[in-house]
Amino acid sequence: YHFLKLLISQHTATFTIIRFTLPYLSKQRWEEGKSSDGQKWTTLEHNGPLFPPEYEPLPNNVVFYYSGEAFKLGLASEEIATFYAKMLDHEYTTKEVFQKNFFNDWREEMTEDERKVIKKLSKCNFSELHAYFVNKAEEKKNMTKEEKQALKEDNAKLTEQYGFCFLDGHREKIGNFRVEPPGLFRGRGEHPKMGKLKKRIQPEDITINCSKGSRIPGPPQGHKWRKVQHDNTVTWLASWVENIQGHPKYIMLNPSSKLKGEKDWQKYETARNLKLRVDSIRRQYQSDWSSHEMRNRQRGVALYFIDKLALRAGNEKEDDTADTVGCCSLRVEHITLHKELDGKEWVVEFDFLGKDSIRYYNKVPVEKRVFKNLKLFMENKDPDDDLFDRINTSSDSSQMTVLLITSLSAEDMTVEEKILAYNRANRAVAILCNHQRAAPKTFEKSMQLLQEKIKKKKEQIELAKRELKEAKNAHRERPSDKSKNLVAKKEKVLKRLQEQLKKLQLQMTDKEENKVIALGTSKLNYLDPRITVAWCKKHKVPIEKIYNKTQRDKFAWAIDMTDEDFEF
Repeated sequence: YHFLKLLISQHTATFTIIRFTLPYLSKQRWEEGKSSDGQKWTTLEHNGPLFPPEYEPLPNNVVFYYSGEAFKLGLASEEIATFYAKMLDHEYTTKEVFQKNFFNDWREEMTEDERKVIKKLSKCNFSELHAYFVNKAEEKKNMTKEEKQALKEDNAKLTEQYGFCFLDGHREKIGNFRVEPPGLFRGRGEHPKMGKLKKRIQPEDITINCSKGSRIPGPPQGHKWRKVQHDNTVTWLASWVENIQGHPKYIMLNPSSKLKGEKDWQKYETARNLKLRVDSIRRQYQSDWSSHEMRNRQRGVALYFIDKLALRAGNEKEDDTADTVGCCSLRVEHITLHKELDGKEWVVEFDFLGKDSIRYYNKVPVEKRVFKNLKLFMENKDPDDDLFDRINTSSDSSQMTVLLITSLSAEDMTVEEKILAYNRANRAVAILCNHQRAAPKTFEKSMQLLQEKIKKKKEQIELAKRELKEAKNAHRERPSDKSKNLVAKKEKVLKRLQEQLKKLQLQMTDKEENKVIALGTSKLNYLDPRITVAWCKKHKVPIEKIYNKTQRDKFAWAIDMTDEDFEF
């Protein structure tokens, strides 16, 4: 088994951060029967996916130029040109791989006459197209209140028509019911396929899944579905294969649905069962360090890294995907061994691109036996050779899972202090798991606004202190019920202002600490929501302070079933 246990001391309750699957438990709405033969539902009916609108040609006064000459593109070529034009002010269009992939795919969609003329991207001028879409974006920003309301109502009608299905008699919300529009593939980091054309998905590409005897959704006029099936062992409603990576895409139920809640519930119940085996798993992988079989030694060291560092397991990848790695796909070039570094013995220095092309850099002291094994694994290998060449996550998948546990405890704190502690605990796990993000574009502006609010609040506090002092002096000179009440009133005002200042300062601290750390992944995918719900109830923290409306819908099962005395 692959697992990870992390204990963190802070000042709030108990958390558990996990990724897993195991037996189903149920309560209230979640109590409805679950088949043991893999059947997910009995009846399923929906209206199919919503397709993006057809391409609208550019106005005649918006011109594309090639070699300084106006050139009229056909509709298919023009649409693809607009994808590039919309991105002219983005860093992607400066990258050679993006430019090359775009131009190759664009030329494939051109007519023969267009290909004879358009031979170099450097001679293409998209500036008028770009300006047109910039103006369109500004017009959208400056819509009147009435126009925005009309657009909102139109979207609500589409959601009502396509955004719900009937599953076993329940009206369930669908997650993303829209088919992705055509465009240019971006990818994460330096993806080798960036710039390639994401083709328009047609009804003929779509497989519909619904129950036998139900009303089959009708395709758009003049089209037909690729296939209609009635598979009640899967939970998707529609599926197609995207052309860039060849991966299947699905229309799925909303996270708030019963089936999605079931799946979340099961994975956290697995973790509750596996926590009893953590110590025996650790003893097993430590014994593997001395195994006579190289495969076992490598697996033992890999498990140690996943345990100690929360590295992703990693897996074998195609050559035309981004060069990102996990633990089991580390190469010799990704680590450097130091017998001593910065006053510590047996140090391993990691440097590689992890998930989503986020750099992982860390210097970690390890067990001496781990260090010696790593040295053995690296012998007679080139930098681009696999470090763990005897194992992979597919052959060892039956032994690979990940468990994260973190605990905290809470006493006399304000709600804001508890939330800060909650976020700090979550952040410690996010850092360990390398859940990074770029600083938000609005970060500096929002910090500046907070600083201004804090400055004004401090000025108000100084004024309130002076007014309180004056009221106290007046009361001493001429005591009366009126002067006494005035002192009490001024004290109350000062206390309220000081509480408001503290709240603003905590907000600023929280925002600064989370500048480049993504807390959402661990909170929504690793942390058992029942622990958060129980903690909120026990310590009188409104659940709305931790989960927004969408997240509360996703974890409705946990909110429904959890009391404050729940223990993981």
